[in-house]
Amino acid sequence: MQVDLEKLQVTHNPADHTFEVWIDGQLSKLDYIQDVRNFVITHVGVYPGHRGQGVAAKIVEAGLQYARENSLRVVPMCSYAAAYIRRNPQYMGLTDQERSG
Repeated sequence: MQVDLEKLQVTHNPADHTFEVWIDGQLSKLDYIQDVRNFVITHVGVYPGHRGQGVAAKIVEAGLQYARENSLRVVPMCSYAAAYIRRNPQYMGLTDQERSG
C-alpha cells in the first residue's frame, strides 16, 4: 500500500510515551522515555506493509521537533533514530551531552 506522507498525521500520546501514526487501522510508533532534561528514543516501529516509504522518518522528525521545542537532550537508543540523526545533521545538536535545564 502506498502511503501519502503529506497527509500523514503524527499524534503525540504523552500518556503512553509515544508518537503514533495510524494507517488503515495499523499502528506505527516511536516509543520514548522522558525526564526533565532527556528525551530517550527507545524504539521506532513501522507496520510491515508501510515500511520503506518514509513513515519512520516522519515519526522520528515529530519526536525530534518535540524535543527541540522543550529543550530536551535527545538520546537515540533506537538504531533507526540514531541513523536518522546522522543523516540529518540539523538535529545533531539535540544530542549534546550538556543541555541547560
